[in-house]
Amino acid sequence: MTARRIKVLVVDDSALVRQTLGDIVSGDDELELIGTASDPFVAAKRMETVAPDVILLDVEMPRMDGITFLRKIMTQHPIPVVICSSVTEQGAEATFKAMEYGAVEVIQKPRMGTKRFLEESSIRICDALKAAARSKLRKLSPLAAGVPPKLSADAVLPAATPLTTTVQQTEKMVVIGASTGGTEALRVVLEALPADCPPIAIVQHMPEHFTAAFANRLNAICRVTVKEAQDNDVMRRGQALIAPGNLHMLLKRNGSRYYVEVREGPLVRRHRPSVDVLFRSAARYAGRNAVAVIMTGMGDDGAAGMKELFDVGAHTIAQDEASCVVFGMPQEAIKLGGVRKVVSLEEIAPAVIRACGA
Repeated sequence: MTARRIKVLVVDDSALVRQTLGDIVSGDDELELIGTASDPFVAAKRMETVAPDVILLDVEMPRMDGITFLRKIMTQHPIPVVICSSVTEQGAEATFKAMEYGAVEVIQKPRMGTKRFLEESSIRICDALKAAARSKLRKLSPLAAGVPPKLSADAVLPAATPLTTTVQQTEKMVVIGASTGGTEALRVVLEALPADCPPIAIVQHMPEHFTAAFANRLNAICRVTVKEAQDNDVMRRGQALIAPGNLHMLLKRNGSRYYVEVREGPLVRRHRPSVDVLFRSAARYAGRNAVAVIMTGMGDDGAAGMKELFDVGAHTIAQDEASCVVFGMPQEAIKLGGVRKVVSLEEIAPAVIRACGA
């Protein structure tokens, strides 16, 4: 018996974008394109005939903007919404406002470019739609498991060896990985941390150019300093570095000094940045002095890296199912036996502080 496909409605004022997104959705066996709409009024008419499981929604449209439409959806008949936004500072700010109003995920509008870019955009868009459908806003039947092959962290960084993981460390380091639902979850965690907390490195699955705006928003409300990471940034107490969208981030060490390396590379676990890449580098260079947290998100990115951290003696923490928007990533890490403690979202910050000995 074939599992029911996820019904997707695309809402965007650009005919070219509607065509491109429609082709991407139609090309995935787990998704079904039930229609496209040039604005929210047309979308509302289509929804009277067929109810979508997920809406792929533009932000800037004539007659009614996407934010207003999103608020109407969430107050009248909640449906998982994925925001499809342009890469501009204004677009990023509108996107975060949409997340506050209940959007599940954000993706970057596909650009006409190289074949590789379009292929990677297709993967990210389809994964975002599936994650939204599986979020707690809506429960669907189990879906077929056929997905493109995933690369492991081996594609970016070889596995740690006993020699590199037994080097004596001098300071606790915190590494965090999150995906679907992570933008709000990270806010809760970072707001609760003290100004002198140990250095933090974060991978949140998010498109390029959006991570800088995300970091700036967090920096304005948190006691810790939050910034988008740049290559060779030194890890400092009271500071959280967020991996730039579309680039991997690795923790490195030079003597007693920790810093981050930001680099290009293939998708790992279907993501760039990848949590597995960050976690593996932490296992190699921080070892048992690392405190790792895996949070809400679909898929298994970070699970293998979490097990590597666990195996070298790091303190590993997973967000519990009840507080996750999607329990996929923490669940996979727990299944692999890489988690020492499972806590609610509100308990993560206190658990991190205790693990750091503060």
